[in-house]
Amino acid sequence: MSILIGIVITAVGALLVIYTEWFINNFGRIAWFEEKLGADGGSRLGYKLVGAAFLFIGIITMTGGGPNFIEWLLSPLLKYNQVK
Repeated sequence: MSILIGIVITAVGALLVIYTEWFINNFGRIAWFEEKLGADGGSRLGYKLVGAAFLFIGIITMTGGGPNFIEWLLSPLLKYNQVK
């Protein structure tokens, strides 16, 4: 089941990256992206960054590496809680 969910998340991410202009035309610009990421191309960059994040999350979900990735990501914080 996680493979199917990962494929769907990856497909959504790919669509966001490929059809960024379509999303801007239909959903409009996002003020936060425009303010933080640049004057004119901020929304385009924002949509592409969100799409790339979906791609990354989808691939991790598909491969079943979620728990290992979270453990690796949080290891600097969690290493101090380990009792020896």
